[in-house]
Amino acid sequence: MEFRDLGIDEELLHALSDAGYTVPTPIQEQAIPAAVAGKDVLGLAQTGTGKTCAFAIPILQKLKNEERLPGFPPIRSLILTPTRELAIQIYDSLVSYAKYTDIRCALVYGGVSQYNQTEALSAGVDVLVATPGRLNDLCGQGYIDLEDIELFVLDEADRMLDMGFVDDVERIIRRMGEHDDMQTLLFSATMPKSVQSLVKRLLKDDFTRVEVNPVSTTVEKIDQSVYFVDRENKKKLLLYTLRDPELHRALVFVRTKSGCDRVAHDLNRAHVGAGAIHGDKSQIDRQNALNRFKEGKIRVLVATDIAARGLDISDLSHVINYDVPTEPENYVHRIGRTGRAGRKGRSFTFANSREIYKIREIERVCHTTITEKKLPGAAKVLKAKADKYLNKAWELHEHEDIELMKSFLQRKMEEEGCDALELAAAMLKLQVGDKGEEIAADEYTKRGNRFGDRGRSGRDDGEGRSFGRGDGRRKLGREDGERRRFGRSDRDRRDDGSTGFGEDRRRRRDENREDGRKWGGCDKKTADRKYSGDRAEREAKKRKKREEPGIGNSFPKRKRS
Repeated sequence: MEFRDLGIDEELLHALSDAGYTVPTPIQEQAIPAAVAGKDVLGLAQTGTGKTCAFAIPILQKLKNEERLPGFPPIRSLILTPTRELAIQIYDSLVSYAKYTDIRCALVYGGVSQYNQTEALSAGVDVLVATPGRLNDLCGQGYIDLEDIELFVLDEADRMLDMGFVDDVERIIRRMGEHDDMQTLLFSATMPKSVQSLVKRLLKDDFTRVEVNPVSTTVEKIDQSVYFVDRENKKKLLLYTLRDPELHRALVFVRTKSGCDRVAHDLNRAHVGAGAIHGDKSQIDRQNALNRFKEGKIRVLVATDIAARGLDISDLSHVINYDVPTEPENYVHRIGRTGRAGRKGRSFTFANSREIYKIREIERVCHTTITEKKLPGAAKVLKAKADKYLNKAWELHEHEDIELMKSFLQRKMEEEGCDALELAAAMLKLQVGDKGEEIAADEYTKRGNRFGDRGRSGRDDGEGRSFGRGDGRRKLGREDGERRRFGRSDRDRRDDGSTGFGEDRRRRRDENREDGRKWGGCDKKTADRKYSGDRAEREAKKRKKREEPGIGNSFPKRKRS
């Protein structure tokens, strides 16, 4: 099937052909006809499947075939997105698709001055792409009126609610009002309960559900691997991974904003061009770093999860999870930046041994398999470092004039009487050394508790009995007939028939006294004398304390006569 078979107008087909699109993706093939027919659509598809085109084409076709009202044209379509980067990308796609029509598009987002945005709004807008915060600000200032919206698109709904835009979205829905002639298209990668309640509120009962892949599944064409490495060696492993000649551009995901800046700084110090984008960066800095990455001026872009949705970067070969994502669904959106539009991609995840449960949870939720890779040895690290240096030297030989350097080498070879191979090997050793850095694995070791490795029970018999007194859990043991009691079963009794309870200890003490054996480091008579003397001394201390005023009492007690 081609786009022509979906009932799209010629002007839009021409624009799609200029963009290189001839065959629709599954989400486009199912969503475009339903949206063009005027039905509400719920689209569930992973990132990188062409959702932008799936709602952009129906919007343009519907507005193109309708006549504008006389006077100042109202905003007829609203596309709401969670992030600025995604809003910019959708706006660029809309402008590309609408270039053979007279439909006017505008973009509003926060982090920059609103002057240029309000100027574009004053000229008249048909389709508005916006983020929630700036949209509510401009509505409050009177620049935007949402009462005439005919087609509303909520893109990345799950991400928007996760980022805390629930109140902003509710406010926007109230500004649009409730009218039956408004068409709603809702797209999401996952389907949590919050999105389900939003679907019941916004979409009509006869909406069309489009689900291309199961929710929270990963792209099959992405080769996924995991390294188990401790935090101190993550930097070394990242540098080793980036030396791969097949790695053209990589997107590195970290958990925190400070970690994002730190990793980018370390890469730049190692002469690896890198930029950073996160929430604390200004919009200008974020856009500059993203543009430099897209233009190939830097090889690595370090980002937090703010960049995990919507970014469409061509020829992104690798995604590296420097930190394991906190939620399994975020893993899908991270690695979905590579392997887009049918291409192949690779992803690496750096985890320590304590995070193995997170890896298993990702595999369970995302229905995927992440292959464990062995850490490279010192020899492989040294070889990768030498190969990188030699590749750069060869590129210099191919594209630069090196005649002067050749004359220097020729003179040195004649003076010392050595050949070119020996001199080149010495120069390579001077550059990369002769020993590779060892990347230590993070082996899992059992963590002791505050009672030590032997646990509360004072023993470690390999059966998990390490909590509480005894084996850590109640067991049922048979005592007389069918009557049951809580306690140790027969298989847990010791060789002498005891269970370790107080009754057994008292019994053993009495037996020891009766047969005259030493108990407590002394014989029977000495033990009885010591016990009686200690008891008399304790009773005397208690009596003295009761009789003395102000010690342990609020008021002095009268002495007994």
